[in-house]
Amino acid sequence: MKFTATLASLLAVAYAAPVAEAEADAAPELVARGPGGTNYIQNYNSNLGSFTSNLNAGTFSMYWDNGINGDFVVGLGWSTGSARQITFSTSNLAISQSAAYLAVYGWINAPQTEYYIVENIGTYNPCNGLQQIGSVTSDGSSYQVCKGTRTNQPSITGTSTFTQYFSVRNSKRTAGTITTSNHFNYWKNYGFSASNFNFQVVALEGFSGKGHGTVTVS
Repeated sequence: MKFTATLASLLAVAYAAPVAEAEADAAPELVARGPGGTNYIQNYNSNLGSFTSNLNAGTFSMYWDNGINGDFVVGLGWSTGSARQITFSTSNLAISQSAAYLAVYGWINAPQTEYYIVENIGTYNPCNGLQQIGSVTSDGSSYQVCKGTRTNQPSITGTSTFTQYFSVRNSKRTAGTITTSNHFNYWKNYGFSASNFNFQVVALEGFSGKGHGTVTVS
């Protein structure tokens, strides 16, 4: 499937790479707004692969088939997050040869927090090396839950120190509905504040290997 919209001239946003992975060299970049419910595009360090999007269809594609040695995150969603149900589907998803994952990804403004609800992973589990804080069951599977702190790292406000929360699905999937409130409510027991949201997207992230995929969000 081919999409015509590109992000060559859009505006800047920030992103922080996972714990234990190298930071990308490029500055945080690129966001767009468009019509409809899914109206926010994030594209960080897109020179590591090929990214196309179609806001009207609620779809984006990412290709890093030639391999990467850095970091990217691209996604489609909302400029302001919330405890919403998010339905997604994928086609041609291939991340098994990449340190990559498919996830709901977003930020809280204050206290500054980065969060992921990971639906599918490749060769790297982002909970490795972080504080393990149990598990939560949601949408037909249990999720491994972990928490970490990033010190003086890239963020939505530049270089800062912030908390990360991850829920990593134990039964990988390529389509379905994500009830974000189930994760937010569990994380609240460990200091998460489900308010003052910044953006919230369904994203593909990768930082080594090769892969590709098309994602539709609603």
